[in-house]
Amino acid sequence: MTRLQIYIAGVLTLLAFNTLNAQPLEKDLEAYLFAYFTGNSVEEEAIHFGVSLDGYNFYVLNDNQPVLDSKKISSTGGVRDPHILRGKDGNFYMVVTDMTSHLGWSSNRAMVLLKSPDLVNWTSSVVNIQNRFEGHEDLKRVWAPQTIYDEEAGKYMIYFSMKHGDESDIIYYAYANEDFTSLESEPKQLFFPSNGKSCIDGDIVLKDDVYHLFYKTEGHGNGIKLATTTDLTSGKWEESPDYKQQTSEAVEGSGVFKLNQSNEYILMYDVYMQGSYQFTKTTDLRNFEVVDHEISMDFHPRHGSVLPITRSELKRLLNEWGTPGDLPEINNNPVLEGYYADPEIFYSHKDEKYYLYPTSDGFDSWSGYYFQTFSSEDLVNWTNEGIILNLKEDVSWTDRNAWAPTAMEKKIDGEYKYFYYFTAAQQIGVAVADEPTGPFTDSGQPLIDYKPEGVQGGQEIDPDVFTDPQTGKTYLYWGNGYLAVAELNDDMISLKKETIQVMTPDNTFREGVEVFYRNGKYYFMWSENDTRSPDYRVRYATADSPLGPLQIPEENLVIAKKPEPEPGIYGTGHNSVIKVPGKDEWYIVYHRFSVPEGINMGRAAGFHREVAIDPLKFDEKQRILQVKPTYKGIQAIPN
Repeated sequence: MTRLQIYIAGVLTLLAFNTLNAQPLEKDLEAYLFAYFTGNSVEEEAIHFGVSLDGYNFYVLNDNQPVLDSKKISSTGGVRDPHILRGKDGNFYMVVTDMTSHLGWSSNRAMVLLKSPDLVNWTSSVVNIQNRFEGHEDLKRVWAPQTIYDEEAGKYMIYFSMKHGDESDIIYYAYANEDFTSLESEPKQLFFPSNGKSCIDGDIVLKDDVYHLFYKTEGHGNGIKLATTTDLTSGKWEESPDYKQQTSEAVEGSGVFKLNQSNEYILMYDVYMQGSYQFTKTTDLRNFEVVDHEISMDFHPRHGSVLPITRSELKRLLNEWGTPGDLPEINNNPVLEGYYADPEIFYSHKDEKYYLYPTSDGFDSWSGYYFQTFSSEDLVNWTNEGIILNLKEDVSWTDRNAWAPTAMEKKIDGEYKYFYYFTAAQQIGVAVADEPTGPFTDSGQPLIDYKPEGVQGGQEIDPDVFTDPQTGKTYLYWGNGYLAVAELNDDMISLKKETIQVMTPDNTFREGVEVFYRNGKYYFMWSENDTRSPDYRVRYATADSPLGPLQIPEENLVIAKKPEPEPGIYGTGHNSVIKVPGKDEWYIVYHRFSVPEGINMGRAAGFHREVAIDPLKFDEKQRILQVKPTYKGIQAIPN
């Protein structure tokens, strides 16, 4: 594929993903992007990126070279003061001052608007206020634009300072057009300081339904002040009398960002006469504590902004501009961003990729109604392939409770076919496709909507499909409260009902059976306890046949909770197993309570789960060694 084709494919994938997940979950924000410029020479007036895993220690990208060419995106040849916003629609919006300072501090009339689906590929447009709107003949400068989404207006607001003639610098606002290529409205004054004097470098943070505007007094006073309002465009602001910087040095370019999985915020600002930054910490956006002793950067930024990002966004940046040598190791669990559970995995010999088929989680009381799939070449980096089956649109016999699928690739008459067995409305259905990514076509009726003979309780859920490598026969296993099995017919969408039998291992069996074969033995895994329980966990048995009898080892716990280190890993269950082709190398794929908030969610933890992968190992007697669940996960597997 050409670079353009790869980019287009990536954008389409992102668009499909963003249709369902325009905003990442707080739990999935694992890193930070620092956008900045470096100085007052033309070569330094450009956009640079740095990254951090903790919001305290930052590492430069691209050897501190610009990530965009200022000459291509600006009208002056230089840009300053980059501010990046994560949009409501899944895109990213960046605005910068279009300026080269060697021409003078009152030499620019424009800003640059940039838009990106992925933080790597950006489109840009220059907006010259003097040319765009009438009545600005005496405009001297346009400085430090930033963007915020105005919920009431349903639009992206760009706010910035402007100076006309001998007037003060004033913070104005205007709304961007739908494409984020221009301003659709005449700039209006946003902030009205009571003293009527200059203010620049506005930075707005919404917290507890209150807008907090941090701004610099210009030409009077000595730094950064705060004003608040509950109505962004009302002009009514409550001003705090004190200055918020914690230094006597001159400062500018304040920026506030929230620390991930925390109620703490960082207020940072450019101590520009000293060529340094100061970081302060706060929980209320009013009182600030200096944390410079905890901060490190291997670059020297000027007036920038920090954006919390996900692990996949971080990896995309690293793939484009290289991984800093000192960047700490990145955790790979959970493997998917968002809420997912009940993972089923197989390796496609047709595509030479791994495919992961989970339950779409995060729906109250397990009320999800669609299934997605993800693909990977290395078990670490996963691509969302989109929805493959929507009960409301693709299934005639029910439209609710899409749970716990299993899937299989099977070669029939020389052609690969894909069979997808899924739980819906506490019944088991089956759908068929020509590709592992679908589209899958439902058979038109439940495959299993009855209990096996002699079974009184439980539910008809959690299928698992397995082809015996010794005989070529394919079996479907299922059950909650009981374990049943039946041989599938050659069409793979119907059962040999006369083969149905119950083979519940013991009273620890709850659900989530997984069957695989290794070195002459058949392994049966299942989940114990309730998925809402921190003690949801996996046990196993072995057999000499896919139909049993089951032999339960004395020590048969496969994986269980790990409370330390905090916040702990809980609810580890409902797994599948994958073998690396051509190797005796195995991995367990399972779900767990979402980290870090799951353990504090009560009953809701049972439908706010995430998927993880860890190594699965055996001893010399073919016993499974207990797995210790990790945050780290596994390293990429060579394909």
